[in-house]
Amino acid sequence: MSRPTLDIPRLTTDRLLLRGLAPDDFEAYAAMMANPEVTRHLGEGRPLARADAWRQMAMITGHWVLRGFGLWAVEERATGRFLGRIGCQEPEGFPAFEIGYTLAPEAWGKGYAREGAAAALRYAREVLRHPAITSIIRPANTASIRVASSLGAVAGETVEFFGAPSVLFRYPP
Repeated sequence: MSRPTLDIPRLTTDRLLLRGLAPDDFEAYAAMMANPEVTRHLGEGRPLARADAWRQMAMITGHWVLRGFGLWAVEERATGRFLGRIGCQEPEGFPAFEIGYTLAPEAWGKGYAREGAAAALRYAREVLRHPAITSIIRPANTASIRVASSLGAVAGETVEFFGAPSVLFRYPP
């Protein structure tokens, strides 16, 4: 049985390949999203069960179909290892168009989030030509705030997001 294919662009950086999620990514994705350290600042702040991780992967893939942009799987170019997800998103109910980034703990502290987010930001500006780009970040998520700030984002208003206050970090045009 053949699977439909999506025309998801690929982005490369010095160390990363940003590509569409694939079925082979599921085990690593489910493990990442089951980790309470990864999920404490995301969504409802709790780890995802395998079925919920599957549904989230399907939503991420469907976002490309419905919006024409989305989150990419992050792959380490040197090893082919799945590291996380980075990209542009604006699902129904989000307060703004966002550059989002979530990496597995083994990828933390290596500059991968900044490298991938910079590529996604460039894509949002140059390809999507989006006029207003944010990252939606919980105030306690200092690592994500550092990434957004290093790319020029400035804290804006606080919004209620998944039942908790979050700050819209706005990227300059």
